[in-house]
Amino acid sequence: MTFGFAPPSTTSLTTAAGGRSRHGRLLEPAEWTAAGIPLLSNPREIVSGLHSRHSPELSTAVIAVLGPDERLVASASFVQRATSADGWDYRNALLARLRRVLPHDLRRRTPVRTAVLMYCREGDERWTEEDGAWMWGLRDACTLHGLRCGAYITLTRGGWQVLGEGRGGRHPSSASRPGRLGDTAAEFAPMTLRTGGGANEALRHTAAR
Repeated sequence: MTFGFAPPSTTSLTTAAGGRSRHGRLLEPAEWTAAGIPLLSNPREIVSGLHSRHSPELSTAVIAVLGPDERLVASASFVQRATSADGWDYRNALLARLRRVLPHDLRRRTPVRTAVLMYCREGDERWTEEDGAWMWGLRDACTLHGLRCGAYITLTRGGWQVLGEGRGGRHPSSASRPGRLGDTAAEFAPMTLRTGGGANEALRHTAAR
């Protein structure tokens, strides 16, 4: 599994030049791969469904929770514009949205639900420090909410990419118009749980449980 080019460094807090990463806490490609992130059985349908449901624009993060059968249990989207944010900040932002749309699973011995993150950004599919910060934030938010850490997906003008898996496609992309929800796969069939709330201006869409 590859991420494309990643700046070499000796720790997750340094850059190739040996200086401190402007994103602080982050996971590098090798660390993410070693974490044993579960593969999605049909990433194209997951991406298409989230794109249709949330219509993400640049700097939009979409956090989604999937059940054991990969059916969507809950999701929320929000804009995170801080380009110098630490993975800690991303963790807090993700955890806040998870708490709004889904009770935690901390009482379970083993997580049964998986959180995946799709982030719409500039650039191409190659790993960046910003991606590493989101990965760190996703992993930590999952731990604190009793979830299994799932895939990290980027959405750019060139299409979508599941980082670490080498799987991607040209559609949808950050420039795509969202399709109709009725055109998505069974994983995104109508859900019976209530929609997450919150009036935070950064919260563009919440979909829910």
